[in-house]
Amino acid sequence: MPYELKELAAISGMPGLYRLLKAARHGVLVETLDDQHARSMAPARNKVSLLSEISIYTTDYDVNVPLDEAFDRIRVTHGDAFAVTNKSSEAELTAFMEKALPEYDRERVYLSDIKKLAHWYGIVSKQVPYTEAAAIPATTAPAAENGESVVEDETKPKKKSVKKEAAPLSTGGAIDALETSDAAEGAGNPEAAAPAKKSQKKAE
Repeated sequence: MPYELKELAAISGMPGLYRLLKAARHGVLVETLDDQHARSMAPARNKVSLLSEISIYTTDYDVNVPLDEAFDRIRVTHGDAFAVTNKSSEAELTAFMEKALPEYDRERVYLSDIKKLAHWYGIVSKQVPYTEAAAIPATTAPAAENGESVVEDETKPKKKSVKKEAAPLSTGGAIDALETSDAAEGAGNPEAAAPAKKSQKKAE
């Protein structure tokens, strides 16, 4: 994927996104995903939600869109002119989502989820390099019986495999745990204030 999310995470009780650097005895050494790149220790009790393990519900119950694919589609549909934030109006957020992921499930993906998606994308698009997908050249298959070569056109992108093990962005799983930890610790995470991710674990 153009955006590499493998080492990026949201952490309960800590606003924004972080790059995981090193596991430590009492937690994880992390670096803020912003211009300051400040380092700190995330306590072991805090829930770490890897972005690479989060996905978004679609109207097909057997298919979720991985977050890295969602970010790629947002980049393709909105380009560098992306101006939606978690503080945008409901109409703006809905229009943004319908354009980037028209197949998203309107019943299981809530407005709070869309706000989180827009906020996270805003951070990642500024702090993580974007790599254009390389074009796949056409390959020539063995010659046909009539002597003509048979060319298989592979320029069209292949259908992406679905990460069924990924935790859906909406209604639960990592996000739900993130919210629960915030409430328990009394350290509200602005980005995770009310993400309706209550059914992630249920979806799994």
